[in-house]
Amino acid sequence: MSFVLAGMLSVILLTAAPSAPSTKGQECAGCHEVDLAQFTKSIHGSLACRDCHSGISSLPHADKPPKVNCATCHGDEAKAYSASVHGSAKRNGMTDAASCTSCHGAPHDILPASDPASKIAKKNLADTCGVCHSNPEFLARHKIPFAKPVEAYRLSVHGRALARGDNNAASCSDCHGSHGILSGKNDKSKTGHKVVAETCGKCHSDVLEIYAQSVHGVAVKAGSKDAPDCTSCHGEHNILAPAEVGSLVNPARVSTVTCGRCHANERLAARYNLSQDKLPSFQDSFHGLAARGGSQTVANCASCHGIHNILASSDPRSTINPKNLGQTCGRCHAGVGQRFAIGPVHVRSASMTEHVSVRWIRYTYLWLIPLTIGFMLLHNGLDFFAKLRRGKHAHGTGEQLPRMNMKFRIAHWMVMVSFITLVVTGFALKYPEAGWVKLIFNFSPTMRGLIHRIAAIIISAATVYHLVHLAMDKRDRIIVPELLPRWQDAKDIFNVFRFNLGLSKTRPTFGMFGYAEKMEYWAFMWGTMVMAVTGLLLWAENWSLSHFPKWVMDAATTAHWYEAILATLSILVWHWYLVIFDPDVYPMDTAWITGKASADHMRETRPEYYRETLEKQGIDPDTLDS
Repeated sequence: MSFVLAGMLSVILLTAAPSAPSTKGQECAGCHEVDLAQFTKSIHGSLACRDCHSGISSLPHADKPPKVNCATCHGDEAKAYSASVHGSAKRNGMTDAASCTSCHGAPHDILPASDPASKIAKKNLADTCGVCHSNPEFLARHKIPFAKPVEAYRLSVHGRALARGDNNAASCSDCHGSHGILSGKNDKSKTGHKVVAETCGKCHSDVLEIYAQSVHGVAVKAGSKDAPDCTSCHGEHNILAPAEVGSLVNPARVSTVTCGRCHANERLAARYNLSQDKLPSFQDSFHGLAARGGSQTVANCASCHGIHNILASSDPRSTINPKNLGQTCGRCHAGVGQRFAIGPVHVRSASMTEHVSVRWIRYTYLWLIPLTIGFMLLHNGLDFFAKLRRGKHAHGTGEQLPRMNMKFRIAHWMVMVSFITLVVTGFALKYPEAGWVKLIFNFSPTMRGLIHRIAAIIISAATVYHLVHLAMDKRDRIIVPELLPRWQDAKDIFNVFRFNLGLSKTRPTFGMFGYAEKMEYWAFMWGTMVMAVTGLLLWAENWSLSHFPKWVMDAATTAHWYEAILATLSILVWHWYLVIFDPDVYPMDTAWITGKASADHMRETRPEYYRETLEKQGIDPDTLDS
């Protein structure tokens, strides 16, 4: 019995013995500068000092007590951190790798994520991560290749939404995770190629379901590292809304910048047996040219192929399946495909998909343009240097004779202004990235098309006005028979060459119009007809596509383009030489302004017409000659 009593007394004495302090920091505050009020507000405010500093058994304690081990309470988080890129870097000697306090703050003032002042609150995460990931020296020191990810995030749709107070917007931890952040190369990473769609799908579940069935989603699941995931198209940190100019999926950029990154890649095309002519053919089409010019409404890749629901053309669900093409194209072009099946869409010059009519039109012009312009350059070059050798006649009188009356001049003015406008606006469509195009039309891409169509109406009206004028005015209609080609014109061409080469001493002369004016007049009439017909077909594309096969539009596009090149070069090389650079009329034949031409030049080059003109004015040419 005495033994039992002695034992009970020992227990009571041991229990009653003094122990190390376990108060809320009052004793510790005597030596350590700890803001107890701030600590009390922290997430650990309900704990005593020794709950974290468990290595301290008595006061005062050793100079260097054991470090606090967060894993004592946060085992799962610590395990995840240990396997993360941060934990791995810390173990490998990277002393400035992120630790618990780097993200959560000083040990005594850690706040819960729900507190707006917390370093890990959603709206503050970018700043917290940015301490390292926005530090150029840190990034350079550790050879981290991603430039300014935090700054890009702040400008993104997610960053701006969060800044506005939308707490549902994605933050750093939503995409990368919290403690278990892994490298994007790791298959288990939330931002890894195989998993990133699921990460995005936490918010965009409807999109994820569609993407998973697409050719891209299926390829990613099958293990293709080249198949695009969400970040491939939308970007990583700098995700912007499609309407924003800088967005990778902006209508003006999605085809060339985003889709083209893979579909214009020779290496990927060879690896996956992809056709390489899709992007170039799109870029050369009206849709592509308009998109390159900045149009936000013209069709791009996504308009036809879909956005997240991209499927192979052989799939009945695909928007580009032959059975669905009419509906797809019909969203912009009502009635297309109702009478004729829509033919190949991505058609590139000299490809097997090119219609035979298009091929022959192109081949014809590729021969016609060099031969025509080559002849003009040879003809004018010989004429220019021959006249320079002969020199200008010194006995010029300066006399002017009527050449173009007001009705002809009005038609010429209309043609001159509209033709130049058509050339500028037409080539602006074909070369939208050119500096001069951006300088002129950067203010409004749609204005170019409007100006082009107005100019087309004016030049057509000028031609109609000219024809009506000739039909109504019998006196002026005399030019028609005078402009008809004759065998003499061929002889004149031959004789002019002989004269300019010094093989003949007799200078050929002409009537009211020489072969040069005849060639130009009929070429203009033919060119205007071609441009008007093809231009109308292209302008009324909805009507054209609903009444004709698609190859008709392809043929019209080809003819319109090559005829524009031929017409432009002809005016520059042929017409401008005749009225400006010809030494006999330099600096300019002013008939288009004043209606009068040089009598001296007329007397020398077309003497019979000169005499007729004088006689019509009641002047005896013999008296002038004497």
